[in-house]
Amino acid sequence: MQFTQKELTLYGQPLDPNYGGGLSCCYDGTQCKVKNGIESVERHLYLKYTVKWVDWSDTILPVKIFILDVTDTWQNTGIHDCLVEYDVEQSTTGISTNDYTSTRRSSVRFPISGDVVYAVGHQHRGGLGSALYRKDGREICLSKPIYGMGDEVGNEAGYVVGMSTCYPKPSSMKIVKGETLTMEFNYSSEKSHTGVMGHFYILVSESSMDSNYLVGW
Repeated sequence: MQFTQKELTLYGQPLDPNYGGGLSCCYDGTQCKVKNGIESVERHLYLKYTVKWVDWSDTILPVKIFILDVTDTWQNTGIHDCLVEYDVEQSTTGISTNDYTSTRRSSVRFPISGDVVYAVGHQHRGGLGSALYRKDGREICLSKPIYGMGDEVGNEAGYVVGMSTCYPKPSSMKIVKGETLTMEFNYSSEKSHTGVMGHFYILVSESSMDSNYLVGW
């Protein structure tokens, strides 16, 4: 596999020639490694989506959105510096141990108090599952990848097409400001994976939840 000069350019800076693929392949005008002899063909792609909403009222309770990244360096440095993606190396001991699971963990001190009303993990192909839990080990959310089983759009076999979500009952999952939360992401290491992600998206209401409220964000 080889790069062309165009494929190496990201904001005018060359990518590492050994870069195997990931987020840096997604910027405008960039492209990562392809098999020798394959020529790039320009295509026009379109995105279609549906937006739904409800009219605002006093029954809607606003929430704050937090994105937690397992590559965050805060635990070791005290400074939030998220790498966004990371690589999973192929296991060299999987055959002897019959275990091809690569686990990565990170902890973060939460900045506000409130009720968790929604949580979901984000993983790529090779993902086995993710978990978010408290310092005492109590689980906040277990989010597993959903793999496609067909060839139609949205159900591509072997690829992650969704993640299971968590909707805690109102006022059942409270977080205290300064509380340490730990996230854990598992990937298969039977073969290597480049540019994988380990993110948790959570929605938190700073007000006490009430069954008469709708959640809005």
